[in-house]
Amino acid sequence: MQIKIFDLPSRGGEQAVEDLNKFLRGHKILDVDRQFYVSSDNVGHWSIVVTFLSSDISNGHQEKKEKIDYREILDPVAFDRFVKLRAIRKKLAADDAVPAYAVFTDAELAQIAQLADLDATKVARISGIGEKRIEKYGKVLCEMYKEQGHETLK
Repeated sequence: MQIKIFDLPSRGGEQAVEDLNKFLRGHKILDVDRQFYVSSDNVGHWSIVVTFLSSDISNGHQEKKEKIDYREILDPVAFDRFVKLRAIRKKLAADDAVPAYAVFTDAELAQIAQLADLDATKVARISGIGEKRIEKYGKVLCEMYKEQGHETLK
């Protein structure tokens, strides 16, 4: 468990609010505590204390998972698709201010890259990809891939 403190001025703090919202969207939040105070220069502020879970923490050290080299696992054509799909995933994640793995994991992208045709129905059949992620990201991923001039994954 970790904490992060945000200071939001009552006026003109739009960027600070956006930073807080991005942080909240990108982390597993346990608790949020808010307190209003007036600083010595007579300006109102909100102090926001966020308690959140950090990922893969064990005994105070972050565990490193063994990295998979998808170039070795996928055939050259599928690996090329995988690289293009990762670029699309990166944009989707940045747009929503979430980690890339929240859109699709590398393992899921590798399975998508091996599909003969890219459509949301086939992507939905991949283990671990639920209906909500298909609605939010699956259809857009397929559309963006096709917009780049890739009609199918054949």
